[in-house]
Amino acid sequence: MNIILIGAQGSGKGTQAARLAQTLSIRHVASGDLFRKAVHEQTEPGLKAKVYLDHGVLVPDDLTIEMILKRIKEPDCEQGVLLDGFPRTITQAQALDKGLAESRRAIDCTMYLRVPRAILLHRLSGRYICRAHQHVYNIVTNAPQAAGKCDLDGSELYQRTDDRGEAVQRRLEIFFHETICLLDYYRHQHKLVEVDGNQSIEEVHQTLVRAVNNCVGEKSQEV
Repeated sequence: MNIILIGAQGSGKGTQAARLAQTLSIRHVASGDLFRKAVHEQTEPGLKAKVYLDHGVLVPDDLTIEMILKRIKEPDCEQGVLLDGFPRTITQAQALDKGLAESRRAIDCTMYLRVPRAILLHRLSGRYICRAHQHVYNIVTNAPQAAGKCDLDGSELYQRTDDRGEAVQRRLEIFFHETICLLDYYRHQHKLVEVDGNQSIEEVHQTLVRAVNNCVGEKSQEV
């Protein structure tokens, strides 16, 4: 099973992707995590990507596609992947379809977390990440038990530079003017499901699980 989860920054996409992948027993592949790992390790792709990440803009398609396709061809992804943060453009989506087809795979379902822009801005202003393992918290919707510390590993929580001020506005502009075009791409393939992301974390998770089960059921009937 190969699934894409699309959502703007602040939609809860990362949290939901991790939970859903665990529920479905498939690998969660997040483009942001891959880039941050590459930057931390100072690999050549990581150093190239850092310039774009620091300015809150999309990493070029060729660099992003190369990293993602390499990752999903690794053995732990053979049973399926949940893609988080990729694809972001039509070019990336087409490259993904081609790359999966080479190994006789395809995207089974694409889900879009729909959240009003005003709420996205409110959420992002309160988002914090733990330094040790990038666990996500929000002082508005998912606050840590102890202020400034991760519940899971006790590491310090910090706010990313691209979650502040003009960088937030710029990231949302990119999403709504470019990434949103992906909805039509997958809608035309009859693979798009829109989910109300303005619910509790548990409610969104259960809605996503039902959506996946519906997609699988429909494909079984087609076969």
